[in-house]
Amino acid sequence: MSKFRIIRVVCLCFLLFTVVQSDAAAQVKNQYKSAVTLARSEIWRAISSGKCGSAAVAIMENGKVVYTEGFGMANREKGIPVSKDTLFNIGSISKVYMAAAIMVLVDEGRVSLDRPVKDYLAEFKMADDRYKDITVRMLLNHTSGIPGTQGANSFGFRYEDDVKRETIKTLNRSHLKHAPGAMTVYCNDGFTLAEMIVERITGVRFIDFLNQKVFMRLNLKNTGMGVGEIKGKRIALYYDASTGKAHPPETISVLGAGGLSANAVDVCRFVDALLLDNRLLKKASLVEMKKAHPSAFKGRLRNPELSFGLGWDITGLPRYDAFGIQVLGKSGGTGNYSTMVFTVPDKRLSVTVLTSGSQGGAMKIALDILDAVLHEKGLVPKSEKTVSIPPEAQRLPDDYDKFNGYYANGSNLVEIMFDADKGVVNIYTLKGHDKKLESTLIYNDGYYHDTKGNRFYFVNTKDEDYIVNFLPHEQIDTIAFQKIKTLQNPKALKIDIDNKIWLRRNVSWFESVMSTESHFAKSFLYKDLPGYVYFGGIKRIDSTEFAGMPFDAIRDQTELTLFEKDGTTCTWVSDLLYCPAETISILKDGENYVKINAEGFNEWFVAHASMVLGFAKPKNGRIIVFSSDGAVTYDSAVDSGDVYVARGDYIECAGVPKDVFTLKAKSVSAGERR
Repeated sequence: MSKFRIIRVVCLCFLLFTVVQSDAAAQVKNQYKSAVTLARSEIWRAISSGKCGSAAVAIMENGKVVYTEGFGMANREKGIPVSKDTLFNIGSISKVYMAAAIMVLVDEGRVSLDRPVKDYLAEFKMADDRYKDITVRMLLNHTSGIPGTQGANSFGFRYEDDVKRETIKTLNRSHLKHAPGAMTVYCNDGFTLAEMIVERITGVRFIDFLNQKVFMRLNLKNTGMGVGEIKGKRIALYYDASTGKAHPPETISVLGAGGLSANAVDVCRFVDALLLDNRLLKKASLVEMKKAHPSAFKGRLRNPELSFGLGWDITGLPRYDAFGIQVLGKSGGTGNYSTMVFTVPDKRLSVTVLTSGSQGGAMKIALDILDAVLHEKGLVPKSEKTVSIPPEAQRLPDDYDKFNGYYANGSNLVEIMFDADKGVVNIYTLKGHDKKLESTLIYNDGYYHDTKGNRFYFVNTKDEDYIVNFLPHEQIDTIAFQKIKTLQNPKALKIDIDNKIWLRRNVSWFESVMSTESHFAKSFLYKDLPGYVYFGGIKRIDSTEFAGMPFDAIRDQTELTLFEKDGTTCTWVSDLLYCPAETISILKDGENYVKINAEGFNEWFVAHASMVLGFAKPKNGRIIVFSSDGAVTYDSAVDSGDVYVARGDYIECAGVPKDVFTLKAKSVSAGERR
């Protein structure tokens, strides 16, 4: 067993025997004992599996906390358990706070939901003239058509206000993926623009506006900026499941899109305030927030789909709609946390689950708790757990072959190949030039079934083909993949980028450990898809210097622009700046020096042989080592000491202008490796 595996096992064993019960847990209403038992069981199961490190739960009814409890360790090194007061980053639950902030200004007559964004932000422009039609409402209900999420330095160890200005710069050269208002596609950058609107209208920082108009008014004493900015309070650290190492406390600089932190009780208190007229908002604004905003697919799919409100992901779920119960919900996911809140307006009931670890499964756990509570209140029948048994294969529909082809969800490309003899569809994933069978789906009763109980089907609408995923737990449809169209006159970029390595240059030393995957990129052409390229997602080549977004229903797409820098062809991929790997310096034996230039761009080396490296770096300097295939093998944000690098490995130095790094390299043979 490796030392990392041993660390993980020890940590998990310790966690399993560390149960933290809040004062309120002992006062749970008798009718909710089953819900509490379920919550404890599911959370400890997630912790023991390594999917999350710690968690907190709260249930509130009629403005009173009926149950709250912490699970696991907030800080393993100091032996600090999670308590009812422990803060977690809440991720995109922040969007509900963002929407509420806009509605406060609506109530004050300072913002109109249906005025164009450009009326409030004169600097907001896009390369696509349709941007002029984007309204404030469209930012909050995900119908703007803006590409998605700016990633450069948004996730890190400290707050960086400049991220908002960089977002504007990137949008200035970006296009829309669909006409404003035409479709509903999740978009983080819309909420960053909304945050800027609040700051422009009020003249104060967004966090200060929230403090004055929301947090203080609702007595939210445990809500604020991300945990990386929190001083003097208990925070839940994130621990890597494979190594057991703690990451630096996470800060997300786009507060309105996902940068707030809170404890579970404060989240419940906040959403409870959105159920009461004139507690925070006027009745008309509350109605607007929780009203469903149907997408362009309404009525074209077999089952209901996610019904976005203003800030809310969910304004109803079929399983509860059938009993006349409206449920509002919002999930959150960052690199380090997974969160979920549900609230039932008519019953003034809320459930919040916060977990450390992006795979914590907060949404499922929270939905199960809500289901148990509503059953114990006698409002819905008990939800029966079913065992998934793959059905018998049936004859494929007569028109199945029209859905053969390539599909994508922005970052993943698959090939769909039907097998009529076996009544199945084979799904192959394509990574560069490699193709492998990912899964086989069995056709039965109009759906294609996998072995985990998921159901899929194909649909054509507006001359586009989609793969739709029916989620049985939520009983809703979601667009999983969109078909790639064959181009009649495919274009090519001015340089060959097939099977090429690119290294990111606009990296700040404080960027999140979870963001390092964006530092190293490979680009590929697809031989069977002329005119398309993979570079940080799938793109359609539109000119010799530009590749744009090929899909209208897929979130977080990016565009690629080639340009010349110091005699080298580099590229922007959305807000990420890349230069080709062949242009960087070779790491030589002995001492290697590098100085961060005035632009603050990080510097790179490539190892010409197997070496052991020692480092001398500035206080806030960062050194990251990547293997030749892009895997991170060392990161000074979480690692220390010398490091072995193989021939062809890449070494990244990130800091601030004038920072000087010294890399001491000693060539070693395979037998000398430490």
